[in-house]
Amino acid sequence: MPPTADQSYENAPNEPDEPLTDQLSFRVVTKKMKQEVKAKDDPPEFCRQAIQ
Repeated sequence: MPPTADQSYENAPNEPDEPLTDQLSFRVVTKKMKQEVKAKDDPPEFCRQAIQ
């Protein structure tokens, strides 16, 4: 069974391998999900880790 986004985030290194220079947009399922991501200390880094 593949890891969940939360598990991937917990196991990922803290520093990105390369600097983040480009933007990527994607749709979220609900407004609540959008608010939860925006409430993170570093939303871009949270998304990067979740995708990995």
